[in-house]
Amino acid sequence: MNAPQIRPIIGISLGDINGIGPEIIIKTFSDQRITEFCTPVIFGSNKVINFYRKSLPDYNLNFNNAKDLQKLNPKQVNIFSCWEEEINITPGQMNETGGKYAILSLQAAVQALKENKIHGLVTAPFHKKNVQSTDFPFTGHTPYLQQAFGVQDVLMLMVAQNMRIGLLTEHVPIAEVAKHITKEKIHSKLRILKESLKKDFGIDKPRIAVLGLNPHAGDEGLVGKEEVDIIRPAIIEARKNDLLVFGPYSADAFFAQGNHDKFDAVLAMYHDQGLIPFKSLALGEGVNYTAGLSGIRTSPDHGTAMDIAGKDRADESSFREAVFASIDIFNQRMGYAEARRNPLRKIAAQVVAKMEDERIEEE
Repeated sequence: MNAPQIRPIIGISLGDINGIGPEIIIKTFSDQRITEFCTPVIFGSNKVINFYRKSLPDYNLNFNNAKDLQKLNPKQVNIFSCWEEEINITPGQMNETGGKYAILSLQAAVQALKENKIHGLVTAPFHKKNVQSTDFPFTGHTPYLQQAFGVQDVLMLMVAQNMRIGLLTEHVPIAEVAKHITKEKIHSKLRILKESLKKDFGIDKPRIAVLGLNPHAGDEGLVGKEEVDIIRPAIIEARKNDLLVFGPYSADAFFAQGNHDKFDAVLAMYHDQGLIPFKSLALGEGVNYTAGLSGIRTSPDHGTAMDIAGKDRADESSFREAVFASIDIFNQRMGYAEARRNPLRKIAAQVVAKMEDERIEEE
């Protein structure tokens, strides 16, 4: 007998209340069919949601006000209030208010995730500069989550149906990227990537490609030494540790020739090296996943889009994909844990499936 299917509770942080976060949340969850797959809970304020509902006449979002995360309505979108005070909402304007309440929403949602009161978290975007303060000295969601969960390292993993691209370095100035490339860091990211591909995506023996840093992957040291001195030796060592890792590949030719289709994931050296091809090829279906956490966190692959905030022009496709990615990863983790608890059951199921296939062939 299979383990009972659990409908996961998926938390949502509002992001910047003056950006497109509230709009894409409303558009996504106006389709009530989504509650067949998860129980959504928005961390924020019903006043913010009601403010934006007025400018979205074609979308009807019904919700339940929840004061206790143990008493959610599984058939509706739930809103868990993180503040009660009235706040001034100014769509399209980047100000202190937007940053302050984005962090209040995020902190409440992350705390619920750490306490296993929700099974996954989808974060709407905020502006990195707008949330910077002495209380939040982080360059984005990823480093904050790393500290919140107390882990040594995490991996920003961009996910779409046709590719997965991890980043060795994230929000680092181009002038400083090279000094962040070390064998230790490459090994750490590869380990996280391998484990995530197995546990979160169901790939038992993942094949991973590693990109070079320099043009033409350094041309054997003619246009940069990092490939010869750091990246290639790190790959060789990783292979000795039972990782199916290949490269380093020249980034331009790699994607131009469609080589990303031949691997289960790619490790890029820096932000734009991975994000430009990803956003070009993901066709609006891209999701940002934080691999390496005990909790599940996904987000859309775009920012606050202040220029279109409050104008009913935001496309919710990536956010919707992030919600379903969170659900899929939760279900995959449940199956992975079940298989590890009951290895004989997994073997028996495989034997039965093989016998059934043989019976069908004989008929």
